[in-house]
Amino acid sequence: MKKTRSVFKVICKKAKVFSTGLLLLMLNIVVKAQDGNAGINEANTKVRGYFAAGTNLMYAVGAVVGLIGAVKVYQKWNSGDHDTGKVAAAWFGSCVFLVVVATVIKSFFGI
Repeated sequence: MKKTRSVFKVICKKAKVFSTGLLLLMLNIVVKAQDGNAGINEANTKVRGYFAAGTNLMYAVGAVVGLIGAVKVYQKWNSGDHDTGKVAAAWFGSCVFLVVVATVIKSFFGI
């Protein structure tokens, strides 16, 4: 009879520990399940802020690429290369592409 009581006490202790752990686990799940709209709106605001800086960066990169292209085309023109027009069109096209992409991003995201 004494042995059954000690076994019963051990089982009760383990049941208490298990039920407490289960309760904490369920409480943890309930606490994590919060409204997702606030997080989505915050992410939207941050991403829109990054696009403003990104478009300005694209304009700056376009300006640098334009200057490098102008120097390259000038060097080819002075050396008398026959493909100067092709190189000038390629550099000019890349600058126009960067400006157009930056403008499209600005209009798409309403910055």
